Amino acid sequence: MSGLRRHAVVSGAGIGGLAAALALHRRGWRVSVCERAAGPTAVGAGIVLAPNALRAFDTIGFDATRAGGRTVPAAMGVRRADGRWLTRADTAALTARYGRPPLALHRSALADALAAALPEGTIRYATAVTAVTSADGAAGRPVVRTAEGDLEADLVLAADGIHSPLRRQYFPHHPGLHYSGETAWRTVLPASAAAGAGVDTAETWGRGERFGTVPLADGRVYVYATAVAPEGYRPADVRAELLRRFGTWHDPVPALLERIDPAAVLQHDLHDLAAPLPRFHHGRLAWLGDAAHAMTPNLGQGGCQAVEDAAVLAHLLGDAEDARDVPAALAAYSAARCARTDAIRVRARRTGRVAALTHPLAVALRDLAVRATPAFATNRAMDGIVDGFRLPGLPARPE
Repeated sequence: MSGLRRHAVVSGAGIGGLAAALALHRRGWRVSVCERAAGPTAVGAGIVLAPNALRAFDTIGFDATRAGGRTVPAAMGVRRADGRWLTRADTAALTARYGRPPLALHRSALADALAAALPEGTIRYATAVTAVTSADGAAGRPVVRTAEGDLEADLVLAADGIHSPLRRQYFPHHPGLHYSGETAWRTVLPASAAAGAGVDTAETWGRGERFGTVPLADGRVYVYATAVAPEGYRPADVRAELLRRFGTWHDPVPALLERIDPAAVLQHDLHDLAAPLPRFHHGRLAWLGDAAHAMTPNLGQGGCQAVEDAAVLAHLLGDAEDARDVPAALAAYSAARCARTDAIRVRARRTGRVAALTHPLAVALRDLAVRATPAFATNRAMDGIVDGFRLPGLPARPE
């Protein structure tokens, strides 16, 4: 029977690509993951998995807590630069509303746990996918071109990231990426550097600048910062730049900045797609994650939506020996995912614009509006997103 198993090739070994590979493997598919990097790539930063992503992982039989995650503490919220809380969300109320609390963990730990659940040899590092072709038209079996040789497949999944070469190949007239106007720095402080700092799960908003902290399970702290800046701006001295911007903010921000290792800080400009893709599939090729619906991180849903993509794809594609038509399953995937992910992309962009306001009057009005928002509204702020995951044909949440 193994000779009859359908073969899926995944381009990209990020969170979405690995989740999709595992989901298909669990349904009996033979899977090859091609990754251009020489080794694991999901390093250097944290991720918070919202309840929708955790439910999506449940459907593919993966327990994200095995990656050493930590339930987000009792409260989380937004502060001003002087430390005053603008809003706080009660994790217990969120758990009651959405079924479970969010889970904070290191990206590399999550990627390692997903990779460990795959058969040995599934991931082919230093193997970049250069093109996908088919001699028999879109519905024919695709051929995946790599510098290390060609791979024939029944299905190709483009999880090749925000700058997706396969997206550019198949959607040459799409406008591509839109710069949000902000750049971001991210790092994870070791437990020794974060000890005694009294770190909350919080984000602080200033004038065109933000600073966030997320404690992880082993005592480390995920730290991130954003600032309105020209695209491509790269300071020569990262610590000096961050201290200049955030060094007078409330405790423990200055202490954390003093302890960062500049060599371990990642800086990326924040982009999303300038416009939605017309579809997430072409014949036997499908896009997922940032390749399909790149969004800014303002709602914390980029990785979460990639996991949802993986779960829906596996559900619609079915078992490897199933006779259902792959192109039809991918068309159903597009129908199930395009509207939801684009609505979240647009909402993330709008949220970022509010958080990145720079005019003093606009900032004052924003802060006043956030402070005036009732607690029940704060706890419902993610309705439609966190409680919106569903597998086609099944209810959003089991009773």
